Amino acid sequence: MSRRLAAFGAFWYDFVVGDDWRLAVGVVIALGLTAILAAASVAAWWATPVVVVVLLVVSVTRAGRPPR
Repeated sequence: MSRRLAAFGAFWYDFVVGDDWRLAVGVVIALGLTAILAAASVAAWWATPVVVVVLLVVSVTRAGRPPR
C-alpha cells in the first residue's frame, strides 16, 4: 500500500513540478496574486496572463543560455 502511495505522490510531483520547479512556484504565485486581487475587489483577470508571459520569457531565456 505504501508503495502505491509513493508512486501516486511521485506522479503528482512530476505532473505539477515537471522539469522546472521555478515554473511551478511562479504559477502558485500567479494564482495567489489573482486570489489576493480578487479578494480586494480589484479586477484580477490580467494577473495570471501577465505572470505566465513573464514566466515564459524567463524560461526561454534560461533555456537559451549556453551551458556552463
